[in-house]
Amino acid sequence: MTERQTQKKRLLYGRRHGHRLRAGQQARLERLLPELAIALPGEEGAMDPKKLFPKPPDDIWFEIGFGAGEHLAQQAASHPATGFLGCEPFVNGIAALLRAIETEDLQNIRIFPDDARALLTALPPQSLGRVFILFPDPWPKKRHHKRRFVSTETLDALARVMKEGAELRLATDDAGYLRWMLFHLLGHAAFAWEAKGPGGWRERPADWPATRYEAKATREGRKIAYLRFRRRPGKGEKPAKRG
Repeated sequence: MTERQTQKKRLLYGRRHGHRLRAGQQARLERLLPELAIALPGEEGAMDPKKLFPKPPDDIWFEIGFGAGEHLAQQAASHPATGFLGCEPFVNGIAALLRAIETEDLQNIRIFPDDARALLTALPPQSLGRVFILFPDPWPKKRHHKRRFVSTETLDALARVMKEGAELRLATDDAGYLRWMLFHLLGHAAFAWEAKGPGGWRERPADWPATRYEAKATREGRKIAYLRFRRRPGKGEKPAKRG
């Protein structure tokens, strides 16, 4: 069984639909998503993410689980020469991002509305300059920890597709998941923690746009961790599995 066949057999946990979309949202989804959706190549092919855009971007950044798309839209607006890949299976979140894309005329975003791991498998080595994993579902019950996106397997996949020196940004407001993230990342040879002290992970960097979810977490007294890791040169990279 090939790696991509394995990806297809994986279960994607969590909701795909929330409240029913309004007529305008549904119309926008049907009109814009086919133009912006990322299609995976065949079993033996690798995609060139820069070819997804009319004008080849200077770099490619990838947000995994963009939620309502606030952070992704703000990053895209601030970095027009960068191409952004956004992955989110939740239809309501996709609809929210599409509204921002249309309203702000953002030409540098493409969307993968499915499991991010399938897209990671299709990307060529060292093709990403930055990756965001912001507030992923913590799956707090111990029996559900295997559903957490941050894992050794995922970090191996990221190590393959991230350029040397590329940045991995993560955020969580769940103390248990924070420990989990640090355990897996500090134990992985490909990633080096950028924090030089407590301020290096307790304070949101100036170029890290805030979101409504983050504001709500802060109001409710949840402490947020902002993690920044750097892809080490030549460490821990594993080739994509084939055949």
